[in-house]
Amino acid sequence: MNMRINPWSSEIPNYNKLVNEFGIRPFEEVLEHIKDPSMLMRRGIIFGHRDFKRIFDAIERRERYAVVTGMMPSGKMHLGHKMVVDEVVWFMNHGAEVYIPVADIEARSTRKIDREEIEKIAVEEYIANYIALGIDEKVAKIYFQSKNDTVKNFMFELANYVNLSEIKAIYGFGGETSIGTLLSPIVQAADILHPEIGEAIPVVVPVGADQDPHIRLARDIAQRIKFIPPSSTYHRFMTGITGEKMSSSVPKSAIFLTDDVDTARRKVMMCKTGGRETMKKQREMGGEPHKCAIFELFAYHLIEDDKKLYEIRERCEKGEIICGECKNMAADMIEKLLKTIEERRDITKAYAIVEK
Repeated sequence: MNMRINPWSSEIPNYNKLVNEFGIRPFEEVLEHIKDPSMLMRRGIIFGHRDFKRIFDAIERRERYAVVTGMMPSGKMHLGHKMVVDEVVWFMNHGAEVYIPVADIEARSTRKIDREEIEKIAVEEYIANYIALGIDEKVAKIYFQSKNDTVKNFMFELANYVNLSEIKAIYGFGGETSIGTLLSPIVQAADILHPEIGEAIPVVVPVGADQDPHIRLARDIAQRIKFIPPSSTYHRFMTGITGEKMSSSVPKSAIFLTDDVDTARRKVMMCKTGGRETMKKQREMGGEPHKCAIFELFAYHLIEDDKKLYEIRERCEKGEIICGECKNMAADMIEKLLKTIEERRDITKAYAIVEK
């Protein structure tokens, strides 16, 4: 195996290599069995899975299962993060128990962020926005890793089933790696597996492809302690405004959920598109929506109706629509989306959840 994935990198991994080298299965093989797939599932944005049939069976039989998603409070929440929340909401609406750990131990050890800043970012940027996006705070179990004794105790138990060589092989840690960073994957595994304490139930973890090392480690540990190995789904990354992966650590690449309307509109108008060099060539040759960040905004977040999305793609490819028209349409939609999120964002309620 000559490819290694770094969960803390902003680089976009090779999706084909992930499937070929790491055993991730194509999601399309289970898609036909799902009666009401989410928009992300239908459009291939969720491209891969591990053991999703176990989750599908639990949904069909109305049996207990859980969805786990962590938030890394290291920066502002952007549209790329929203994808995961949208998927968690889909599972929640299909009967899942919801666990949302705040990865404050990981943020402290790998990003060296002060504890007070971690809590402020987690509550005001993430938890408040999760609620605004549809997470039911009465259903979801939201906790800080450092404050959850069950998870911390479980982490120490799981540490007995992992050795340093295995951690280094999965993550590529070198001799200068801090003990805190070495420990963070074990905490992640405890987050993923702890819904099974007391009763083994299927667990699904929706992640970006860069997080697969955490999934593989948790699955290996689960087999050693006689738990059900967690299932997972994998989504493609959003292209940032300037063409790279959308990332909190590269602010100019991202549209943040707390951006004001004018800032968001300006960012949309700056997006890299799949348009031709001139309007004349665009009309003659058509655009390339598969290279367009604006079309991704439509596909990932802004247009629910598949027919409408396909019509836009077809008109772009035929040169019947130019980039300025799509940008103005996207800017109007982004403005509406962000205003809705702002209206639903409740920081007071978010802090109350942490205090429970």
